[in-house]
Amino acid sequence: MDTKHIARRQREVIDLLLKQGVITAEMLEKAKEEAGRTGLSIDRALEKLGFILIEDIVKIQADALGLPYMDLSDYVVDKEIIKLVPEKIAKKYNAVPLFKIGNALTVGMLDPQDIMAIDQIRRVSQLDFIEPVLVSEKGIQRIMDTCYGASKSVEDIIKSIDEGRLAEGVSSEIGGQMDEAPIIKLVNNIILQAVRERVSDIHVEPEEESVRVRCRVDGILRETILLPKKLQSAVISRIKILSRLDIAEGRKPQDGRIRLKIENKNLDIRVSTFPTVHGENVVMRLLDKSSLLLGLEDAGLSGRDLVSFQELIRHPNGIILVTGPTGSGKTTTLYSALTIINSIEKNIITIEDPVEYEIPLIRQTQINPLAGITFATGLRGILRQDPDIIMVGEIRDKETADVAIQAALTGHLVFSTLHTNDATSALTRLIDMGVEPFLISSSIVGILAQRLVRLICDKCKEEYQPSKDVVKSVGLKPGAKCFRGRGKGCKKCKESGYSGRMGIFELLVVHDEIRGMVEERRSADEIKKKAVESGMASLRQDGLMKAQKGLTTLEEVLRVTEME
Repeated sequence: MDTKHIARRQREVIDLLLKQGVITAEMLEKAKEEAGRTGLSIDRALEKLGFILIEDIVKIQADALGLPYMDLSDYVVDKEIIKLVPEKIAKKYNAVPLFKIGNALTVGMLDPQDIMAIDQIRRVSQLDFIEPVLVSEKGIQRIMDTCYGASKSVEDIIKSIDEGRLAEGVSSEIGGQMDEAPIIKLVNNIILQAVRERVSDIHVEPEEESVRVRCRVDGILRETILLPKKLQSAVISRIKILSRLDIAEGRKPQDGRIRLKIENKNLDIRVSTFPTVHGENVVMRLLDKSSLLLGLEDAGLSGRDLVSFQELIRHPNGIILVTGPTGSGKTTTLYSALTIINSIEKNIITIEDPVEYEIPLIRQTQINPLAGITFATGLRGILRQDPDIIMVGEIRDKETADVAIQAALTGHLVFSTLHTNDATSALTRLIDMGVEPFLISSSIVGILAQRLVRLICDKCKEEYQPSKDVVKSVGLKPGAKCFRGRGKGCKKCKESGYSGRMGIFELLVVHDEIRGMVEERRSADEIKKKAVESGMASLRQDGLMKAQKGLTTLEEVLRVTEME
């Protein structure tokens, strides 16, 4: 479907929504603003803002066209039916076969009026009648993921490789003539499968007799496949070629980067190699730029914390810190905050390690210690660039902290991160670095601590009542109800009971009483007690609230938070 056709279809859908009163002109204007800010389509912006669901849009469109609509969220397609339409055709026309009655094949399509697609499907399926039904993009993607998935392809490729062809195509460039070489196809399919399954990291781990491939999904590592030991050198060399690394160097760590566009997603892959006793270990971190489109609400901030944080990020000056361990979503939160306040009137500059996502209008710099660019020296340079807002990837030492504080005290708004267990510990951590308490109290306006918890799979969620001992130990009210995922038999969550992640938060707004306690060098526990008395919800309290709402489980909250 060409760009003009897509744009026309989108205008037709929007007109239908307005005509039927599903959305208002005001909603549409807000969606257009959101689309302009984030790059989303209008319908996706309407969904993101909570005005409508994509599935509802498709149903309305089906009614207007006089076509049947099918919900594919739980639909299972017979393997023999899938064989009637090759994957290449299904992807080209966004169409999937669903069922066959006699000599008629029913096909789910994004555009049931695409005559060329229907004719092509009729030819390849060798059936006389094609019955199109309207389905959502998510529905089609689900069928493609489950029925045309890459896992079988990976296994087939491995079986097809003989040792004489191991080097074939390893050294070719992306998009070169050797794209069909077996090792290239193998690496491409491993990455493709990871993208389809929302993987954040791919681990290629050499062992004595095999190469283990594990993927991190929702923060948990899962084994994907065991590769034969004979493929180790070729697979790792191929990854290093893609990431512009030295394939001849295997004795020291290397860092590289791969940029790909897979299934309409702009993917940035950070590659790290590390020598081990059985060969080079490779970790690929997949950075999907579409995750930047998440707002603070989507990330999990809600209620009073959301309102307070939105007020904080609009302060004219001061320091806002985001704290938590590695992998807790700190960078995503900072990027989301910068995206909200980003505008043509403001000069926003960052110094990061590394630059994970590129944001329009924002000047972004990566530290380079070999060139003398550290967080501290980079920050000093930024201050000579007339910034309004500065983001420092991490405050690691007193020098960086001092420069950040001076920037805040001279009229700049500074965002940064610290590795601490909770919000109040960030204050005492800075004192431990050697920063004067009066400078801390004068410059820091707010601290957001966060963790990531897994979301319960919405397809196999069930309500239950925890035991009295558990309820008492976590501080819930007697008779409190919670939720969990059954997991078993649910294809969506691969029998884990979880699908996706969100944040739990602890927001400390630094008011006068807190400032006084910092200057008196009071302990983190004392400061936290005062903050809770002032209305701050702790990480665990926020997590328990979300568990009772059915978003996550008690086990997840207890896994990532400390006993209070």
